[in-house]
Amino acid sequence: MNGDLAKLQPYPFEKLNALKAGTRPPAALEHIALSIGEPKHATPRLISEAVLEHLHHLSAYPTTKGMPELRRTIADWLTHRFDLPAGSVDPETAVLPVNGTREALFAFAQAVVDRSRDDALVLSPNPFYQIYEGAALLAGATPHFLPCTAETGLMPDFDAVDEATWDRCQLLFICTPGNPTGAVLPIELLQKLIRLADKHDFVIASDECYSEIYFDEARPPVGLLQAAAAMGRTDYKRCVVFHSLSKRSNAPGLRSGFVAGDADVLEQFLRYRTYHGCAMPLQHQAASIAAWHDEQHVIENRRLYREKFDAVLDVLGGVLEVERPDAAFYLWPKTPIADTDFARGLFDRQHVTVLPGSYLSRTVDGLNPGDNRVRLALVAPLDACIDAARRIKTYTESL
Repeated sequence: MNGDLAKLQPYPFEKLNALKAGTRPPAALEHIALSIGEPKHATPRLISEAVLEHLHHLSAYPTTKGMPELRRTIADWLTHRFDLPAGSVDPETAVLPVNGTREALFAFAQAVVDRSRDDALVLSPNPFYQIYEGAALLAGATPHFLPCTAETGLMPDFDAVDEATWDRCQLLFICTPGNPTGAVLPIELLQKLIRLADKHDFVIASDECYSEIYFDEARPPVGLLQAAAAMGRTDYKRCVVFHSLSKRSNAPGLRSGFVAGDADVLEQFLRYRTYHGCAMPLQHQAASIAAWHDEQHVIENRRLYREKFDAVLDVLGGVLEVERPDAAFYLWPKTPIADTDFARGLFDRQHVTVLPGSYLSRTVDGLNPGDNRVRLALVAPLDACIDAARRIKTYTESL
């Protein structure tokens, strides 16, 4: 077996199940899960109808590169959403459909990391989406974590990274808006990272799957390609973005997203994917075209999340130290006791599941940025989110 498999840590939800073992939550209270970032809003009918309409495609193999119409639709969406110069995203060379960002983020590291170097680093935020770590380890690289703390605005302090570390960096994962913090990297910081990538010759993989969940319709989060274009970098050199329909369109089961950016990098990534065997089913491609063409369901999706954030923060304000994030659908409050004790006790006494922040982070130099925080995913219906907030308030006030 691949020896690097032994380096993989249990997934956060495995740890959570072990943490809850032996608890006896009150049966009279219905369970409310705020632990998993799985959207629960209704999937738009235009998506399901498109899948059904194109089931005849089951008789044909899909191509790894995807349907030209899908790639054109994605290129047009990117150009409009991020105010990119017309024609700068070539659907023939700069876009690849993927089966959700999870598989693509993992596979990307396998294609990018140069295994001939035994000192390769893959940098990522801390806390982080655990796929970044697993991808680095199984690509033969060493993960290097950058803490996101209240003192750094819940973003990595890139200025604290020394030259030697940047020199060893082959791939930088960023997540904007962040999971679990919701922090959005400003355009100036994104441009600083692009200049660092030029200087030290690494690739930036920007996980932007939460980019369409935000609170101010007039201020959508900026993206990496947008930052590059504002610098006149319309070749998007060393920049690759990852987007998904899971959160934007409440379609996690569709397993549909895309990568876009540097055509030279994507040429090699396509070569890898052709062997990897990960072509998107044709009926899912047809449904994806319908989804990327429509913005009304996305606007309504944001309205529903705004409603839940307003209601939940109204209940928890003054009880927990918690703030509205820049974007995404998570709250990242501080806990008055250890995050693991808080999560176990909350489940045991109020039948509400939240995810300990320390399970989403790694301890580096004695610091775990997730200690004494929990992640609340406001994905349940409004009434359930309000009920959960009231139970969290009751439990917190009992401590």
